[in-house]
Amino acid sequence: MRHRKQKHTLGLITAHRSSLLANLCSSLIEHGRIQTTLAKAKALRPFAEKVITLAKKAAKASTPEQSLHYRRLAIARIRNLTAVRQLFDERASDFEKRVGGYTRIYKLGTRRGDAAEMALIELIPDTDEGYQKRKPKKKAKAKKSEKQEPVVEEIEAIDVSEDVVAEESSESKSETVEEKA
Repeated sequence: MRHRKQKHTLGLITAHRSSLLANLCSSLIEHGRIQTTLAKAKALRPFAEKVITLAKKAAKASTPEQSLHYRRLAIARIRNLTAVRQLFDERASDFEKRVGGYTRIYKLGTRRGDAAEMALIELIPDTDEGYQKRKPKKKAKAKKSEKQEPVVEEIEAIDVSEDVVAEESSESKSETVEEKA
């Protein structure tokens, strides 16, 4: 059974896929946004967010050795020193207050040549208005007052004679005849 084995393979062997994701991630960090196919963007999202999490951990590290450790882990994944330097030194502060969700994917439509779904993936800045923590809504509590007994109205029995019923039915028939005319 293939339970919990879902991965974006992209139809590539492991070495090619890891190189592709490393190159896409370094381009994303350097430029802030890139245009690629939707499948590659969806595969890139968890890869890039894990690298950004390493940068956040390095910023919060208590010792320089721990910070260096996280930087070396990122270099092992991305393999681009300038991108890692830019992420750890400049962009890590943009993500300190955020818990996940560092990237956003926009669908752009299909490519003309092969009709592949295209997407734009971008890093979300810290000042983005779309990201706000939602406050839980307070439920309105019903005020419980003393238990009230249900009000029961007594209805008096009305004596309806047959004459009254006959008059009402003849009036309704005459009204419908007048409306049709």
